[in-house]
Amino acid sequence: MLNMNVERRLIKRYRDLEVYQTAFDAAMEIFELSKQFPKEERYSLTDQIRRSSRSVCANLGEAWRKRRYKAAFIAKLSDCQAEATETQIWLEFSVKCHYLETERARALYKSYDKILGQLVLMVKNSDQWLIH
Repeated sequence: MLNMNVERRLIKRYRDLEVYQTAFDAAMEIFELSKQFPKEERYSLTDQIRRSSRSVCANLGEAWRKRRYKAAFIAKLSDCQAEATETQIWLEFSVKCHYLETERARALYKSYDKILGQLVLMVKNSDQWLIH
């Protein structure tokens, strides 16, 4: 693994962040899988899981632009964490309602565990990400 200083120098925009790429891929997989959810879930579970998974990416983009202000940067990363956790909860509901296969949901859940771990590291090392 690269140390944070080396990694930070290689990253020019939010789309270069591994955490963003992982979150984007997971959100797209959720989008494709949720196409199979029942029509009666369109304005509830389907909408919620798509929204929260996409929100992780959107909040990462916003956090990237708030790097001049440590508190604002950390607050947006915290929003990312909340949306990632919400997505995990919707994945659980999707399995319990028999809309997703357990193994498929488990793989996505683990992706969000990875995303959450990366976000925690970004918060912990936030000074290394700030624009000084």
